[in-house]
Amino acid sequence: MATAPKKSATAPVVSARAPVEAAAAIKAVMPTAAQVAAPAAEIQQSFRSALEKSVVESRAAFAKAKTAADEATSAFEVSFAAAKDGALAINAKALEALRANADANFDFLKSVFGAKSLTDVITLQTEFARKQVETMTSQTKDLGALTQKALADAVEPIKEQVAKSFKIAV
Repeated sequence: MATAPKKSATAPVVSARAPVEAAAAIKAVMPTAAQVAAPAAEIQQSFRSALEKSVVESRAAFAKAKTAADEATSAFEVSFAAAKDGALAINAKALEALRANADANFDFLKSVFGAKSLTDVITLQTEFARKQVETMTSQTKDLGALTQKALADAVEPIKEQVAKSFKIAV
């Protein structure tokens, strides 16, 4: 014969108040809307102030970079102007040297055509060669000094700007 299963005497009893008590327990643990809103407002304010600070710092950095770029541009302009002036001075000095050498050559040819003997021609040639070596040495020194001055004048503005930039950066 089959018997029906027996009910256990220890089965839990569910009361009608259990859901209300559970809701009250959850409500006690959960923060209220006012409690959640206060930290959110603080977070928003701190984020806003950090963002504003970042914008101010970015503008200051941009202003510094723009100033440095303007100063560098100015230094390059001065440098290029000095290089141009130096090149013009070197070209003028070279043309002056060419003119002096051409005049010396023509004077030598005039004196050779006026010579009366071969000995006079050899003496004129020797004197002319000695004077030309002295002249060319002097012209080379002058051109070298002028070139050094032109290079120094052209490089100086850039050198000063680089030194100023690194002094600011350090």
